[in-house]
Formats: sequence, structure tokens, C-alpha cells
Amino acid sequence: MSGRLPGPEEPAGLVLPRVRRDRHGRGMRGPLAPSDSPLSTSRAQRFDEMVIAAVERLDTRWQDQLNKVEFAVEDVPSLDDWEHDWVPLARAFAGSGALPARVVVFRRPIETRALGQTRLRALVSDVVTEQVAELFGVDPEEIDPAYGGRDHGS
Repeated sequence: MSGRLPGPEEPAGLVLPRVRRDRHGRGMRGPLAPSDSPLSTSRAQRFDEMVIAAVERLDTRWQDQLNKVEFAVEDVPSLDDWEHDWVPLARAFAGSGALPARVVVFRRPIETRALGQTRLRALVSDVVTEQVAELFGVDPEEIDPAYGGRDHGS
């Protein structure tokens, strides 16, 4: 069937496109929230924003050093070359040759360990601080004096 037949008030030569419905007989659904609304932001996007906020907070004190570090977020870690029996929350890779130093934060393992948005934000901040401290060879408290003083709910 290519379309529906015209009704009595429609011209005979006009064939309107068929309205697609789901299996419950409802029409197409639109977005639940406007695109500029916080509701339309996905969990992954909100997590990315938390990582960016944590890096920007550190960037005020460590701007020169952090300019040489690349930050990334992945959903889950690849455990192919991982030799431990626990799942990492993030990994830091030293720069080599033309490749810059890199910090990769793993979203799903962190989300499963934090209860609530406030605790998730605190955990993300501490994880980023730990990885930057590992790259720079200093204690996390030196990178961020507020390190460890937050409750993560774990």
C-alpha cells in the first residue's frame, strides 16, 4: 500500500501519505523535552561535562602542565592488557614521541560506584585528580587540596 484513499472532501487525484503508527496504534512520538532543556541531555553527555568541569577546576592551578595532557571519556575499559583483578576507573598514559600524555576516564565503572549526582561529581573530580597526580609524579593532595575530602557513597 502506497497511501490512503482520498476522503469525500479531498480531490480525487490527491493521495496522502500513509501515517505510520506503532504497534499500539499511536502515532510518531516527538522528543520529550526541548533540545536546550537539561532533560534532553544524555547521561553520557552529563558525565562528559563533569569531567570537563573537574579538569577546568584543576586547570586554574596547573594550566601550563595540563595544556600538554589530553583527556578522554570511554564507556568501559578494555581489559586486554590489564593485569589486575579489579576494574579501573581511569587510566593515565605518559606521552611518547608525538603522542601527548593522556587521561582516559571510564564512565560506567564510576557511575556504578557513586550514589547520586553529587557523589558522582565528587568521585569524578577525585579520579581525574588521581590520574593527573600520577602523570606528574606528585601526591593527589598537591594537585587538588580538596582531594579525598568528599563523600562518594561507596
